[in-house]
Amino acid sequence: MELEQLRFPIGKFVPQDNYTPAEIKTNIQIISALPSKFINLLGGWDNEKLNTPYRPDGWTVRQLVHHVADSHMNAYIRFRLALTEDNPTIKPYEEQLWAELPDAKEAQIELSLQLMRYVHLRWVLLLNSMGETELARTYVHPANNSTNRLDMVIANYAWHSEHHYQHAFQLAARNNWA
Repeated sequence: MELEQLRFPIGKFVPQDNYTPAEIKTNIQIISALPSKFINLLGGWDNEKLNTPYRPDGWTVRQLVHHVADSHMNAYIRFRLALTEDNPTIKPYEEQLWAELPDAKEAQIELSLQLMRYVHLRWVLLLNSMGETELARTYVHPANNSTNRLDMVIANYAWHSEHHYQHAFQLAARNNWA
């Protein structure tokens, strides 16, 4: 399999100018389902499987799960900032370096699966409460000085959810781990 396909199994995220209420609802459902999908897929995996990189020179599945928990905790906080401040500048983080920290390389995935589960419960509750006005609120990401509408950020994290789930799912399929 080609490296680009291994890196982006569902393609790269392409933002839209507008999102319909149906698209927003679908994206929230994708975010909501992610913890259960990971738990169902990875529940029986041993350390050898969890310590397997999903692609050459990529993170291990363990690092991947911890990354998703880290990323989605940050996303939840960014939403809360955008909903309570006027176009705040969010705090970026060095995800590659976070993935190299000892807890990301060694901790049991159950810690991040449970963290993800509960963060997603709160986050989805918040997302489902948002109307048109809230969905149009924004924050600034200083890495590229971009202004991000929350409806687009929801779509981005739905993509992010499926993107990383597919890394683990396709690794399992390639290795006949199902």
